[in-house]
Amino acid sequence: MSRRPRVAPAPPGVNRRIILSFLVSAAGATGFAVTYGLGGQTQWEGVCLAVAFAGLAIGLAIWGRRLVPVGGYVEEHEGFAPPPDEQARTAAALTAPDSPIRRRGLLATLGLALTALGVAALFPLRSLLPWDRARPVRARTDTPWGPGVRLVTADGRPLRPADVPAGTVVGVFPEGATDAGDGPAFAVRLRPERFTRSPSAGHLDGLVVYSVLCTHAGCPVRLYLKGTGRLLCPCHQSSFDLFADARPVAGPAARPLPGLPIEVDADGYLRATGDFTAPPGAGFWSRP
Repeated sequence: MSRRPRVAPAPPGVNRRIILSFLVSAAGATGFAVTYGLGGQTQWEGVCLAVAFAGLAIGLAIWGRRLVPVGGYVEEHEGFAPPPDEQARTAAALTAPDSPIRRRGLLATLGLALTALGVAALFPLRSLLPWDRARPVRARTDTPWGPGVRLVTADGRPLRPADVPAGTVVGVFPEGATDAGDGPAFAVRLRPERFTRSPSAGHLDGLVVYSVLCTHAGCPVRLYLKGTGRLLCPCHQSSFDLFADARPVAGPAARPLPGLPIEVDADGYLRATGDFTAPPGAGFWSRP
């Protein structure tokens, strides 16, 4: 014995809420695609995906809870074809003007949301293409440093040799590019007689400059042990010996920190004479 499916009356404005949810989903998917296409920013990509899936879930939940017919429960039995009159009633319920699948705009906006999510999902595939995999390598080998570029502090103040006292690490940047992701470096004054390996980029009376990015995963190397001349990475505990040309002596890093060749200009300021001696940052980009 069965009952005719009952179509619950839709509350006022339910259509608008569902359409709005699907439009929000489409906007989130579009935002993800745009953010990724402009270079990517992990936090914003995550927010956009969360908005896209949340909008889709909310819209489908409202649709199923408020518009889909309820009732029509039957006792368990062996399968058989529904009677013609029941088929006719079901067809009428699904094709009627107030049918949940014929309401104006619902299917269109659902299709828009699903299409936008599908298109957005294709964007990360670009990272698998050969020319896109080469982009990080180009970024690592084309930094803002070069001949004549002055060393400045984070607030843009030009640096003199006297601004780097013995045993102190000073963060430096290329002038005009203090926000550059591959430009940060540090200057430190060491005792030349303690060098066990001559700095590959040279030094000015013990003053050396190296990239601040760890060669394992690109984390900033911040912890300096003055007595041993070692610099520690807080992310994965790599250790670099500054007396041995910043060679790694512990941890997963396999490459030394790239050095920056420097000189003192006629005004007494420190300037680079070239780029880093090797690509800075994570070493896995150089693997084939």
